[in-house]
Amino acid sequence: MRLTTKTNLAMRVLMACAVNPGRTLRKQDIAEVAHASEAHVAVVINQLGKLGFLTTTRGRSGGFSLRLAPSEISVGRVFRLLESGVPFAECFDRTANTCPISSCCRLNGAISVALEAFYATLDGVTLADLIDDNPALGRILALNEPV
Repeated sequence: MRLTTKTNLAMRVLMACAVNPGRTLRKQDIAEVAHASEAHVAVVINQLGKLGFLTTTRGRSGGFSLRLAPSEISVGRVFRLLESGVPFAECFDRTANTCPISSCCRLNGAISVALEAFYATLDGVTLADLIDDNPALGRILALNEPV
C-alpha cells in the first residue's frame, strides 16, 4: 500500500500548522520545510481549506492556519477524504476496470476489509497525537517569526 503524494503532503501541512499555533502560515514557508513545490502545496492547502481543516486568507498578508484544534483532526478522516477518489486497485474502479476475473475474484473483498481496518486504526489517531511530545518534529517544522 502506498499513500498518494497529496495525502502525504497534506499531513505535512497540517503538522506544520499544528506546531506553529496561532500563526498564519504561507505556502512558501511550508514548501521549504516540507520539501515540496509551492504549486503542490497550494493545491493541498486549497483542498484542506475546502474540506474544513484550514482557514485560508487571500492577499498580500494572507495565508492559512488550522480551523480545528489538533485534537479534533482525525488522521483517518483526512486519509479517507483525500484518498477516496483513488482506487486501491483496478478492480475498485468500476468505470476503468478491465480485469477479466473481477466478477468472481474474492481478493477485492479481502482488500476492502483490510483497507477498512487500516482506516479504522487511523481514525483513533489525531493530529495532536502526532505532534505532542515530539520536539524533533517541532524543530523541523517550526517556522521563524516573520520580520
